[in-house]
Amino acid sequence: MAKNTKQTSARIATLAAETLQSDRASQVAKSLAASALAQRNGAKQTGAEMEDLAARVLASSRYADETKELAASVLAQSNKGR
Repeated sequence: MAKNTKQTSARIATLAAETLQSDRASQVAKSLAASALAQRNGAKQTGAEMEDLAARVLASSRYADETKELAASVLAQSNKGR
């Protein structure tokens, strides 16, 4: 499988950290934020379950723009072979 070497940008990492600290953020947003932060440095990439969640968030109109930004970042770092 092809390995994706992309990493989370500083801007998305800041958004992810703010999301994790927020009492108002949904559990979905916090899951995406945690995944994005895990990919800030190093060779980690998005797993299949997180890819599915991120895709569902992007396809839905019920999520905030910030949650969709996190989802897009997570998907950009997915395994290209899947």
